[in-house]
Amino acid sequence: MESILIKTAQLLLSLSILVVLHEAGHFMFARLFNTRVEKFYLFFDPWFSLFKTKKGDTEYGIGWLPLGGYVKISGMIDESMDKEAMKLPPQPYEFRAKPAWQRLLIMVGGVLMNFIFAMVIYIGVLYAWGEQYLPTENVKYGIVVNEQGEQLGFKTGDKILTVDNVYIEQFNRIVPTIVLDGAKTVQVERDGQKIDVEITGEDLALLLKSKSIWDERIPYDINIGKLAKDYPAALAGLQVGDILGAVDGKSFAFYDEFTNYLSSKAGSEIIMELTRNGQAINKTIKVNEEGKLGFNPAFNSPDVFEYKTIKYGFFESIPAGIDRGVQTTINYLKQFKLIFNKETKGYESLGGFATIGNIFAPTWDWGHFWNMTAFISIILAIMNLLPIPALDGGHVMFLLGEIITGRKPGEKFLEYAQIAGMVLLLGLVLYANANDIIKMINGTF
Repeated sequence: MESILIKTAQLLLSLSILVVLHEAGHFMFARLFNTRVEKFYLFFDPWFSLFKTKKGDTEYGIGWLPLGGYVKISGMIDESMDKEAMKLPPQPYEFRAKPAWQRLLIMVGGVLMNFIFAMVIYIGVLYAWGEQYLPTENVKYGIVVNEQGEQLGFKTGDKILTVDNVYIEQFNRIVPTIVLDGAKTVQVERDGQKIDVEITGEDLALLLKSKSIWDERIPYDINIGKLAKDYPAALAGLQVGDILGAVDGKSFAFYDEFTNYLSSKAGSEIIMELTRNGQAINKTIKVNEEGKLGFNPAFNSPDVFEYKTIKYGFFESIPAGIDRGVQTTINYLKQFKLIFNKETKGYESLGGFATIGNIFAPTWDWGHFWNMTAFISIILAIMNLLPIPALDGGHVMFLLGEIITGRKPGEKFLEYAQIAGMVLLLGLVLYANANDIIKMINGTF
């Protein structure tokens, strides 16, 4: 429960920052061109607001419905659907009275702010924390695959070499590369031989639905870390710091062999050989029905994997941060072809607020928080650019058409387009969040 609250708090803070900045982009361009802004709101305020104050012509406030935010610009057909104001003659301070190029800049202001803010965050993150990753070549014991990984053709102990014969420097980038680039093969070392694991469209669909397919393989060199209350390990008297040895006389080379053995002994008793304060002791423990003992492993060799750390000076962090922002944008754009692909069925993986909240860490980590905020900022920018009426991209589409043809769309047409766009967006939001609920019910979230 605590982790859920922390994730929720991070999501709300992140979205609040991004929504305010996005709307500030529209606001600043509107003011630049002397266009009146009637409202500037964080969250929506149907019927009432939690807070509001007026300064000049603009009412600033916080709504109660946390689904975004908005600025209400005079003389513009938007989500407020203020038809009465549109019946009056255009005023010089209104959006509709401005030249098309000014209206275009007002509409793209929010998206520009999101892109710029993401770059600034990445620059700051790299300068403050640098970059740390596990090189693929340093995963020296291979991988541990789960059921989905086995379906794809991988086996525990495989060492990942290349993807489509191209070496991937960062181990955690291998799966995203397979998915986003539509890889056809993955080269692995298995029992001393190089083998090609073929990846099909069905495999990509499985990858999209899977939270993970493998982890790094870790040697069985552990002791007892945090104990879970009322679980077998604590009830049997195991203590933090106990060093694990053989189980039922069986020795293990890797930690996954130990956990697999526990799973096979679910509901049965085992005899664990431990070392406590230099003395050997045995403990008889009944494994629970889930095949668990209820403790976190503390690995005696934390440096079993050699991570690579890159530090950036202030001026070095600027191009590196911009490059990360650009690459993140490119990778996210690649996902769209998967969403509409009948073979990969990417649309089944669309998620709502729970999915977004789940990308945050269960504990408060500022480095991770800002990385995720930059990522969501890019998502918001791209989603807002979609040519759907009611989104910025819909307004941009009509404005570009006006600039090219010299003909302005009728206000009635814009009203109907706005309504259609709002219905479409509501349907997408309901679909995405319904996917989250289905995943929770099926236990696959």
